[in-house]
Amino acid sequence: MLDPAVTSALRDAVDRGFDDQIAFTQDIVRTPSVRGREQPAQDLMAAAMRERGLPVDAWRIDVDAIRHMPGFSPVTVSYDHATTVVGAWRAPDPRGRSLILNGHIDVVPTGPEEMWALPPFEPRVADGWMHGRGAGDMKAGLCSTLFAFDALRRAGLRPTGDIYFQSVIEEECTGNGALACIARGYRADAALIPEPMRESLLRAQVGVIWFQVKLRGFPVHAAYATTGANAIESAYALFPSLHAMAEEWNARRASVPHFDHLDHPINLNIGKIAGGDWASSVPAWCTFDVRVATYPGQDLAEARREIETRLRDAARAIPFLANSPPEIVWNGFQAEGYVLEGAAEAEAALDAAHREIFAGDLSRITCTGTTDARFFGLYAGIPGLVYGPQAENIHGFDERVDLESLRRTTQAMTLFIARWCGIEKA
Repeated sequence: MLDPAVTSALRDAVDRGFDDQIAFTQDIVRTPSVRGREQPAQDLMAAAMRERGLPVDAWRIDVDAIRHMPGFSPVTVSYDHATTVVGAWRAPDPRGRSLILNGHIDVVPTGPEEMWALPPFEPRVADGWMHGRGAGDMKAGLCSTLFAFDALRRAGLRPTGDIYFQSVIEEECTGNGALACIARGYRADAALIPEPMRESLLRAQVGVIWFQVKLRGFPVHAAYATTGANAIESAYALFPSLHAMAEEWNARRASVPHFDHLDHPINLNIGKIAGGDWASSVPAWCTFDVRVATYPGQDLAEARREIETRLRDAARAIPFLANSPPEIVWNGFQAEGYVLEGAAEAEAALDAAHREIFAGDLSRITCTGTTDARFFGLYAGIPGLVYGPQAENIHGFDERVDLESLRRTTQAMTLFIARWCGIEKA
C-alpha cells in the first residue's frame, strides 16, 4: 500500500508536469516516423532520456541476430536507417522489482493528407484532444513513460527497482524492434506498454499474418482484351475465397476463451493492390497485400497452409491461373495471439493504481489487433501488461488522443511504478 500522502503527491507531480508532457508529445508527433523515417523521432527520444540522466543504448537491428528467435517476422526493408533506443534507470540500491516500459515510435502512413481535417504532422490541441498521426497510436503513451518517471522525481522519490524505457521501431509491421530488445538481453519482472486501450487492461489479443499474393496475366492490346488474361481482374476473383475462410474462422469464436463474446474477432483486410502498366494493355501482373487475424493458440503454420490451399483451389477455377498459379510471399507480421496469464501480482498493482485515479475497477478487454506484449508474455516469461489512454481514429484520418485520459493514465502509471518497483526518497 502507498501512503495516501504519497499518492496525492504523485498525482500532483503529474499535474505539474503535464503542460511539458503535452509539449514534448507534440514535438514527437510533429516528427514523422513512418517506416524508414523513424530516426529523427528516435533521436528526440534518446535526447530526452539522456536529459534525465539515463544511459542510452541505441542500435540498428541485426536481422541475422533475431531470425532464429520465436516471434520473428520476415522483413523486406532495411533497418540501416533507424535505431531501437533503450534508456536505463539503475536503482542505486536495487530492492524492488524491475520493469520494462515499452512503446513504439513508428506510425502508419497518413493516406491522402488533403482528406485530413488538420495536417497529420502538425499536432493541434483543441477541445481536450491532441490531433495528429501517431498521437494516439502510440506516441502519447510512449512519451508518458518518461513523464511518469519525472513525476516520481518531482515528488522527491526514486524507484528501488531497475526500469528500462524502450522506444522501438517496427511494431506496426513485424514487432522485430521489441524482439531485438529481448535478443539484446533486456529482461524485467514485468512489462507495461501504454497503448491506447481506452483506460482498460488488455486481457487477450489476436495474432496477425501478413502475406502478399503475386499474379501473372497474359498481356494483349485492349482492342483484343478477350484474348488475354487480366491479372487485376483475376485478383478480384480470388478475394471471396479468402473472406470465406475468415468467416469460417469467425464461426469458431464460441469455443475460444476471451473471444466468444465478440461478433467478428477475425478480420481479413485487402490492404494494398497494384497492377498493370498501361490503360490500353491487358495487365500482365497484379500484386495485393493481405492482413488476417488468428486466435491465440492457433497454429500459424497450419493457418498459412490453409491460406495457400484456399488460393490454389480458387485459382483452379480461373482458366489462365489454373496453369499459372499465384505466388504467395509471407512478409511482415507472423504474429501469434496472446493472452495475459500468470500475472496476478502485476495486475493487482495496476488494479490498485487505476482505482486510486479513476475511483473504479480496472476493466479487461479483448483486442482484435496485436501489440508487442506477445514477445514478453510468450517468449521471455515476462508478464506483458497493455494499458493506456482513450484515442480515436488510429490508422485512420484525424487520429487523436484524449488529453484528460492521458493525464489520468499517466497518473495511474506513476502509481503503478511506485507500487511495483518500490520507492524511496531521492
